[in-house]
Amino acid sequence: MLDLKTMLLLEFATTAFMSVAWLLVWFVWRQIYELKVIAAGFFAIAIGLFLYLQRGPDPSLIRVVTDNMVIKFGLVLWADGLARFLGQPRFVGISAFCLAAQLLFWIFAVIYDPTDLGLRIHASTAFTVVMMALMIRTLYRDRSQPPFLRWIMIFLLGEYSAASLLQSALVYIQPSTVANPVMTNINTWYFFQGHIFIVGFFFCLIFMVGMRLSMDLRDRNAALAREVTLRRRLEGELSASLEGEKAARQDQRQLMRMVSHEFRTPLAAIRYASDMLTLMLERPQQAVAQRLKSIDEAVSRMTMLIDRFLASERQDEGVLKIEQVDFPALYEDVQRHFDHAGLGERLRLHPVAPMPAYRGDTEMLRTVIVNLVDNALKYSPKDAEVEITIGAHNGDIVLEVKDRGIGIPDRDLAQIGNRFYRASNTGGTGGSGLGLHSCRQLVGYHQGHLDLSARQGGGTLARVFLPLPGFARADSETMQEEEPA
Repeated sequence: MLDLKTMLLLEFATTAFMSVAWLLVWFVWRQIYELKVIAAGFFAIAIGLFLYLQRGPDPSLIRVVTDNMVIKFGLVLWADGLARFLGQPRFVGISAFCLAAQLLFWIFAVIYDPTDLGLRIHASTAFTVVMMALMIRTLYRDRSQPPFLRWIMIFLLGEYSAASLLQSALVYIQPSTVANPVMTNINTWYFFQGHIFIVGFFFCLIFMVGMRLSMDLRDRNAALAREVTLRRRLEGELSASLEGEKAARQDQRQLMRMVSHEFRTPLAAIRYASDMLTLMLERPQQAVAQRLKSIDEAVSRMTMLIDRFLASERQDEGVLKIEQVDFPALYEDVQRHFDHAGLGERLRLHPVAPMPAYRGDTEMLRTVIVNLVDNALKYSPKDAEVEITIGAHNGDIVLEVKDRGIGIPDRDLAQIGNRFYRASNTGGTGGSGLGLHSCRQLVGYHQGHLDLSARQGGGTLARVFLPLPGFARADSETMQEEEPA
């Protein structure tokens, strides 16, 4: 038969090992923070048992109280950790009251009659039964763990409570004193069943943690399955929406082409009639000549507007005709365009310096230059010139259009270039708000950017930056206008 000291040593070693095991489990699954509270409970009980083992034959009163209170604190940590783990209400107030009452009663008992062990044993039994009852209530109310597991643990807690009551009854029948202490080999049965209880309690908690992790994994898998189903449904809806949008855009493009074609036919007839009238009238009156010129300008503007719409649609379709850009020829084409509109004499095209090879969509770049020049002419005085410069700078092809027009207010600079947006100072001049938007879109399609700023001395400076292959894009702020204010 095991003696009491051997039983206490075995129980201490087991409890200490369990506290370390729970700490390791908590380190692995940090999300179950309650495990560190349970580990602390095992650790406190192990310390209390160790202090029991270190007692001498005549321990001090402080040592007697301390040893027992450390073990009682371990039971409180068990009850609190179990309640946290199962998501049940905690009993902080009751536990604190029981600890305080236990401490005060033990101090009173030790001082009142140091030789009477019965009072202390009965107080310990009452404390143990209350803590076990709190844990039983927590398990009874829980529904997250399997019933058989909860009832096994309830049985273990009930058995330990019954053993504590039995020991208290035996002490009541045969009172214990210092001369006849309870800590003898006769009481080894109590610590042996306590050892069985701790082992059973440990394994029940292990199974509960396993069930918790299993349920968490099942919940995550279910959530993942719901998310996958939701994403598939959203992908289906998005695909249907994209197909509908694609069909709508295709219809829009077809409508734009049809409307543009229907506009071009009468515009061509109007231009032809205007040209015939100019040829038939050898010396038309000034008023007639002016009206014919206005008709020709209106036709040119309408044709340009149609070209803008078509260029924008072409860019949206991703149709980019890449070729070697001939900048001198592009200059001449722009000049011819405005000569035909009767505005060519207002252009001042600076000679094109030797340019590095650049590949892009010539027609789109022509549309960009025409739109910028048209805006510059439209918002400038009738006799003001518009300057056009093309060159290379810091790995970019840089195109500049300068005018002495009304300029762009600072408050509009952030919005200018949005579709259908017009500056606040353009109310007296006709326009659609598509020109600069089209320019930004077409330049962006070449991986470039359009910069608009106020010109020194009044007017607007528009810069188009087209990056050359193999070069970093230039910063527009590093370029300064090389002209006097």
